[in-house]
Amino acid sequence: MSRSVQALAYARPSALTTEGGAGLLGLETSGGLTPVGREAHPQFFAGFLSSPQAAARGLLAVADVAAARYYQRTLRASLDPVVTAGGDRLRFESFSGCCGVYARLDVLPEGLDGADTGHGTTNVDVNNPLREALSRLSGDEPLHLRVGPDELAVTTLDGPVVEKKVPLPDRWLRGFAESQVITAAFDLRAELSAAEAVRFLRSLPRTTGTATGSAGSAGRAPLWVVPAGRTLRPTTRPVPGAVCLPGPERLTALQRVLRHATALRVYGPAAPDGAATAAAWEVAMPGMRLTLTLSPEPSRGFSGEGAVLEALATDEAAADADLVSVLLSWEPRIDIADLAAQSGLTPQRVRAALTRLGTAGRVGYDAADASYFHRELPYDAHRAEARNPRLTAARTLLADGAVHLHTPAATAGSGTATVRSGERHYQVREAAGGVLSCTCQWWADYRGRRGPCKHALAVRMARRDLTTTAPSHTTTAPSHTATAADSTTAAAGDTR
Repeated sequence: MSRSVQALAYARPSALTTEGGAGLLGLETSGGLTPVGREAHPQFFAGFLSSPQAAARGLLAVADVAAARYYQRTLRASLDPVVTAGGDRLRFESFSGCCGVYARLDVLPEGLDGADTGHGTTNVDVNNPLREALSRLSGDEPLHLRVGPDELAVTTLDGPVVEKKVPLPDRWLRGFAESQVITAAFDLRAELSAAEAVRFLRSLPRTTGTATGSAGSAGRAPLWVVPAGRTLRPTTRPVPGAVCLPGPERLTALQRVLRHATALRVYGPAAPDGAATAAAWEVAMPGMRLTLTLSPEPSRGFSGEGAVLEALATDEAAADADLVSVLLSWEPRIDIADLAAQSGLTPQRVRAALTRLGTAGRVGYDAADASYFHRELPYDAHRAEARNPRLTAARTLLADGAVHLHTPAATAGSGTATVRSGERHYQVREAAGGVLSCTCQWWADYRGRRGPCKHALAVRMARRDLTTTAPSHTTTAPSHTATAADSTTAAAGDTR
């Protein structure tokens, strides 16, 4: 697994202290982007929290996910949460080490009482002493929150005094991109009252097999839940209206905030074929909400879902993304229609551009608002695109002249193609709606549920080139009919 080392530098450790009888939660920031450029220790907020206990436990839940591996827990994973200031709210985000759980705490305008919230994104230090102090916080006495150094520290500090060096896997970066694209297709599926939410979440099984990655649990059928009156009823079958809940123990972090819950909302896609899907579970609290988004299987991280590959494969989306990116201004809610009017693009092209920007961590998606939001992840996320294995393999196939289209240039958007990969040849066909299918094992296993295979991606790129320039890496050729062996016995290293 490709990874790099992320260096985080803080002016001092974050801490929960008492000054003049009032609590002060000081969250220190590392280097990040703001409207004026990159800053070593940006300042985002100084004021009071309207619900101190709920905010403290929500922040702990986000930190819990950052430090957890819910599958094959052989290595401890921990990367300090990311905070984005959107002018009226604060968003704290993290990803589990296994890339299967995405957590976000949104502290909304009604949850903040103080000076104007700034704009920008950075990491915040959440250390063990701070976690212990937050866990002991009781009562709802006024709690002052400071995100970033105070004015005195800004003028007196001459360099970072706290440094952390943590591994940053490429698949962790891809997970951020994939999860926001997948979540953009979610709708609200169920809503429970506070009492029913507590009752339901506490009734879920808390098996530990998937957390340790045991062989028995890895193949366990996913659990489903279906609205039943005022609550949710577990079921083993994906009946109409059901929402997938694979690995219910991955919702453990929500237990942190149950005493403050006002509602539980569940978001998910339609699942007509009954296959396991991702879903988002949101606990609403006074002035804030905590959301956990689960991958379709405990053993299956978001990084391999392939939801962003189509957008990455087109030059049009890349050019549109460049245009849209200059129009973003740290909005907490991105208005698609407004961006379309400003850019002159259609709403569909704006959405594709936002998907492309999401692969670099520049936008996220909030299912509760049904809208994207602007953020700039504080690390080089562009390499997640460059090192995406399927995308890289597709470009290699195209450069090697391995793609042969069986359609004339006038109808390059339909028909069949043959892709030579190693000693094998694969047939790629376009179905209604432009979906490409393939005779490789990847397509046989997932039927497009985890994005296109490398052969389909290569064909998509070849057809794009054919409609914009003279073909350079592709040729039209007599149809090659794939054998049964081609479609069912693909080599293990050539299944994507």
